[in-house]
Amino acid sequence: MQVFEDFSLKEFNTFHIDAKARFFASINSIEDLREGLTSDVHTSKFVLGGGSNMLLLHDIDALVLHINLKGIEKAKEDENHVWVRVAAGENWHEFVLFCVNSGYGGVENLSLIPGNVGTSPIQNIGAYGVELKDVFDSCIVVDKLSLKSKQLNLTDCRFDYRDSIFKNEAKGKYIITEVVFKLTKKNHELNTSYGAINTVLLEKGITNPSLKDVSNAVIKIRQEKLPDPNVIGNSGSFFKNPVVSKQEFDMLQARFEDIPFYPISENEIKIPAGWLIEQAGFKGKRFGDAGVHDRQALVLVNHGNATGEEIWLLAKKIQQEISRIFQVTIEPEVNLI
Repeated sequence: MQVFEDFSLKEFNTFHIDAKARFFASINSIEDLREGLTSDVHTSKFVLGGGSNMLLLHDIDALVLHINLKGIEKAKEDENHVWVRVAAGENWHEFVLFCVNSGYGGVENLSLIPGNVGTSPIQNIGAYGVELKDVFDSCIVVDKLSLKSKQLNLTDCRFDYRDSIFKNEAKGKYIITEVVFKLTKKNHELNTSYGAINTVLLEKGITNPSLKDVSNAVIKIRQEKLPDPNVIGNSGSFFKNPVVSKQEFDMLQARFEDIPFYPISENEIKIPAGWLIEQAGFKGKRFGDAGVHDRQALVLVNHGNATGEEIWLLAKKIQQEISRIFQVTIEPEVNLI
């Protein structure tokens, strides 16, 4: 395990914040991971995945362990399903393309989500009507204190909307080293009703879509709506879509007749945070190098040299204005580091 000093993390976080790691090491094996975690020379450690769902507010005065574990393999299969084991350091979108090209169904709606496989369960990533929990079988984690590996199943992970055990009672306790997905081999249940997927398919004259058709439609929609982190720094959706009670929503709808919404239960309504932010006048606004994307108000961007603190100040300004106008609280989806 090679350790570097005063290492820039600009290329290791999708916001491209130029924070520095006091020490940095690439973790290419479980042995590297255990060596890094037990290092007496570096008493403070910080585990870094794909850097796609985080905002660095300052330099990291620790040994940063960048999870770079690689490998995709078939764990088992039956007549209808295949279980695919994926190492934590694999790029999420590359994994989705592997599945689509292999004829494995379930993750096609999650195309082009930035980040790595190992961090996907933490956030229970989701898009276009599909969440990670829908295809999750299990994961292997290393306990940071005991250094022992253990398996967590679907129930263990306690997935919820953009939430899991890894963001709550197990926060900071485990490092995910691999994830196993249960995918379909045939009779795929394609989800094309959410967002503009069906519209894009019909525009292309596709009435009986394949996995690749759905994936391509999602990629097209995302590319049109969301900025490429390789072009402009961002972390995708910065805020969670708020969930309010039916009573609260009825009061909002009385004031804002065209408010979009998604019922999630008899008494719970989800409201698109991007719509709230746009109505508050932030879409396309720029405050120095920190700004709100001009095509998707849910995305905060780094126009070049914004610091993490500057982007967070903008986020707080947005939260305060949404609360003032709508009496609705929007919470960040990204992790503040």
